[in-house]
Amino acid sequence: MQGSTLYLERESGLHRLHPLTKLAFAGVFLLAAVSMPGIVSLLSVYTILLLSLGAWGKLLVPLLRNSFLVIWPFVLSLALIQGFFNPGETTLFSLGSFTFSQEGLMSGLTVAARLLLALSGTLLMMLSTRPDKLMLALRERGLPNWLGYIVLTALQIFPRFQDRARVILDAQKSRGLEIEVNMVRRLRLLVPLIAPLVLSSIVDVEERAMALEARAFNYPAPKSSLIELHDNAVQRAMRFLLVILMLALIVFRLQEIFSV
Repeated sequence: MQGSTLYLERESGLHRLHPLTKLAFAGVFLLAAVSMPGIVSLLSVYTILLLSLGAWGKLLVPLLRNSFLVIWPFVLSLALIQGFFNPGETTLFSLGSFTFSQEGLMSGLTVAARLLLALSGTLLMMLSTRPDKLMLALRERGLPNWLGYIVLTALQIFPRFQDRARVILDAQKSRGLEIEVNMVRRLRLLVPLIAPLVLSSIVDVEERAMALEARAFNYPAPKSSLIELHDNAVQRAMRFLLVILMLALIVFRLQEIFSV
């Protein structure tokens, strides 16, 4: 199952986990990104736990590739902005009246590490979890259909935009539009791309709404599913421990805030 989703089919233990177990792992990584005090602890959680899960799921290469494609602009911008505008005692170099401090650089890299951990945790869940199984798992736990659909749509929005943009670019290239040009002309080519992208997105929303209505999405009676999710006591215990860990991270963060 590919389509407009980041999910990659693999034969691995991570893929066989219940969707809620993987969602709990993503929640732990998100709270760890907010709570961990410094860049060393953040990167330790990322390398020891998150990358280990990625290797277990046979997703290490796509996880690293997609993570760094998203995070490197933030690393560059945060390092420059914090380095120049966050005051510090250790000056690395100067540009006119502006000084680039080591403390500012470390502050920017710490924020980038937080983003890397949070985004990679969510990305790992998306790479290893079929969206329909995640929505079914949420519905089985009593989540309203409309709220589960919002979660599913949020996870699929960027892959769907990428797929649609790729189709539009292919169509424009087949009509003679030059895509392989310098950066300035590439920015100008965004104009003929944005209009059909926005219009097709609006049409897609209408088509999805009609498809949901045709399948009695809002009908209150219980709905059957061809998908069967497998859960067991070990995974339920694991999710309980992960929830306890999330609560501990929240308490740790609150202590940091109120102790300042």
